[in-house]
Amino acid sequence: MRIAVLDKDRCKPKGCNYLCMRICPINKIGKECIIVSEETKKPIISESLCTGCGICIKKCPYDAIYIINLPEEIGNPIHQYGINGFRLYNLPIPKEGVVGVIGSNGIGKTTALKILSGELIPNLGESATWDEIIKKFKGNEIQSYFKKLSNNEIKAVYKPQYVDAIPKHVKGSVREILKKSDETGSFENLVVNLNLENSLHKDISELSGGELQRVAIAACLMKDADVYLLDEPSSYLDVKERLNMAHIIREIKNKYIFVVEHDLIVLDYLSDYIHVIFGTPGAYGIISNIMSTRSGINEYLDGFLRSENMRFREEIKFDIIPPKERLKSKKIVEYPELIKDYDGFSLDVESGTLYESDVIGILGPNATGKTTFVKILANVVEADNIKLDLNLKISYKPQYITPNDNLVLPLKLKQELVDKFSIKHLIDKKMSELSGGELQKVAIADCLSREADSYLLDEPSAYLDIEERLKLAKYIKRFAAENKKSVMVVDHDILLVDYVSNELMVFEGESGKNGFASKPLDLRSGMNKFLRYRNVTFRRDPDTGRPRVNKPDSVKDREQKSSGEYYYVG
Repeated sequence: MRIAVLDKDRCKPKGCNYLCMRICPINKIGKECIIVSEETKKPIISESLCTGCGICIKKCPYDAIYIINLPEEIGNPIHQYGINGFRLYNLPIPKEGVVGVIGSNGIGKTTALKILSGELIPNLGESATWDEIIKKFKGNEIQSYFKKLSNNEIKAVYKPQYVDAIPKHVKGSVREILKKSDETGSFENLVVNLNLENSLHKDISELSGGELQRVAIAACLMKDADVYLLDEPSSYLDVKERLNMAHIIREIKNKYIFVVEHDLIVLDYLSDYIHVIFGTPGAYGIISNIMSTRSGINEYLDGFLRSENMRFREEIKFDIIPPKERLKSKKIVEYPELIKDYDGFSLDVESGTLYESDVIGILGPNATGKTTFVKILANVVEADNIKLDLNLKISYKPQYITPNDNLVLPLKLKQELVDKFSIKHLIDKKMSELSGGELQKVAIADCLSREADSYLLDEPSAYLDIEERLKLAKYIKRFAAENKKSVMVVDHDILLVDYVSNELMVFEGESGKNGFASKPLDLRSGMNKFLRYRNVTFRRDPDTGRPRVNKPDSVKDREQKSSGEYYYVG
């Protein structure tokens, strides 16, 4: 079975004068394999006439065409967005407990949640009634779910992916909004557990990204529903808030819960089951069979789904660093103790040293000075106790990237990075036209394309999916080693920090009031310090080497706490 997909956002027929039509071999012999839509003025590709020669794919200057061969047994899609549009195959299976869903951006995760919530009625490829949909799933666990959903016998509540858009649609104070949402009498409990006491008086338009996320989660969980669907609930949250959020969701009993999440540690901690979505972003997505949490995440990292006998990418393995201090490479620079006080906040950073080929991860709660520290190193902010002059060329990617109307092209991005992060199609766009993920990838590529001695990346995982995060981490490790550069990475994704780092700086303190930062420590010591402060223990998965959170008060959790090994490397 052959599918043809046209990315309508990338396609610019005025710029190429319908090149795909002119070079198509089938069109040249008088048949209409590629024609122009009268409605959109974009090409339409006939899947029945297409021979899969690949000429249009190679010649398209905007990389807008996908021609993909799929096995016949996959059948018709569950949902398709029009002719030559994205299509989704299969759906997650409703189970009591938490069903986690992982996969790349643009591969159908949000579409699946919208179908399960009843917001989007699946069209089975063209158009379909509820009777046809229910008949389609005869003998499947999801048939009874759709029967109840179509008859309004179950209530589903959906927490959207993009919480920063909430103030455009919802008005009022946090207290007013949450009181209206409270159908279960859980207002007081969730406000306390999600640390929203100090946000109640604020107008929704005044909230930070982390506050918006916690308000959205609270509003969702306060509803008296049978099904809770949460799309990327960890975005904007720090590590402590992520694990706290996961614990709150796990406390919900006798309900259907679906969670789409890019932080694998959070997903591992809260899920009872896993579905992997694989395919081609923007073209099609296939939802795997349901698996146990450990098997699902391990097969995802392995890049091979056993029950489908399908390899969808190369394996990702985590290095297990021995529990001893590694040998240092050549020293680049020493920085002194740094002190900064402003707006009722104080920061104290221990002196430290940067080395060649070294990647330093930086972990800590929100508002404890991580961004202030890297800004001081980058000479964006001045320390109070010393005029810092490291005599270094520093390339800095800030936490928040403000889009403007400048084109991407003048940034002079290295071709290797353009290819690595798949941003070729963005080169002729304005920065203001990019999505959050696109803007992030361009900013990272821009930072790493500059000539410098040290590179500072503040929250590079924001808006990136799991594949992109791990690809980035792998590239940074190689970049630092091959070019003998120092790299610092501030992030809340522990899995990414664990994967990329040789050393770790730990920030502690009271959010918004004070911050204390350690010198760079070896990874084991740094992780132990960080996790002890949060009373959380991690172990290594024996197959992949990835870090996993121990369930609170489990045998493993108690053993590691009693021995002081909060970060067990095996």
